[in-house]
Amino acid sequence: MAADEAFCYDGLLHHKAFFVIFDLHSHSTASDGVLSPAMLVERARTQGVGVLALTDHDELRGQAEAAAAASAAGLRYVTGVEVSVTWGGHTVHIVGLHVDPQEPTLLAGLAANRAGRAERARRMAAELARLGIEGALEGAYARAVNPDLIGRTHFARFLVEEGHVKDVKTVFQKYLVKGRPGYVPHEWASLSAAIGWIRAAGGQAVLAHPGRYPFGREKMHLLVQEFRDLGGVAIEVVTGSHSEDQVPQYAALAQEYGLYASVGSDFHAPGEGGRELGRLRPLPEGCRPLWQTW
Repeated sequence: MAADEAFCYDGLLHHKAFFVIFDLHSHSTASDGVLSPAMLVERARTQGVGVLALTDHDELRGQAEAAAAASAAGLRYVTGVEVSVTWGGHTVHIVGLHVDPQEPTLLAGLAANRAGRAERARRMAAELARLGIEGALEGAYARAVNPDLIGRTHFARFLVEEGHVKDVKTVFQKYLVKGRPGYVPHEWASLSAAIGWIRAAGGQAVLAHPGRYPFGREKMHLLVQEFRDLGGVAIEVVTGSHSEDQVPQYAALAQEYGLYASVGSDFHAPGEGGRELGRLRPLPEGCRPLWQTW
């Protein structure tokens, strides 16, 4: 689209009397979402999303189905993935956008990241059993369409559906996170490896939902600086888990380090976590939307 035909503002691509809603972070049954890739695309369409990225955890198997469904529905589709990283003793997530889903370096790296999930799941179930919660491993796997991507969200849904906790948000306040029962440490890919895989696949690395990480100001700046220096290009400024106060905070951080701004609901399931496809706050003025580079 020519420069005089469109302009970007507040997270939306405007063109005369219409605009396009971007949602560049979502999940399907290929990882820990509850909708198939095609169903996810259909829900995005009904929510008014015009540009969608499916970014399953350490997995690309849903990409072909999502891309085909988006083409049929008239949505612009962006290939994506969310890579699990260990940094500073905590799990951090890096979204890769516009990646080649057949690129061997990326595929091998994601396979290596997935390999540890089964053992972690067994250890999580053992921890929950020590608390008197039985059947967690079987319950989590029963909720995982893709068993290679067994994760905490599957355990969380088991705990909710079996009546141990009222909702998924409460699960992650009481269990399964660092310092809480059921948490099991795990070593994921390094930050440099994850960004390297994404770049090898022709993609752009985005620091996902920075407001979720338990880092103080100094540590967050160290993360963002290292992320940028390794080739990262954007921060998720607007995301489903950021509060209204956090949006300008991370907009300022992106601007300070010369990074683009991205947006994404981090949608997993209808009604889960208060996140819905396309329902995102506007980007603050001064942000450079990532899609300006496309």
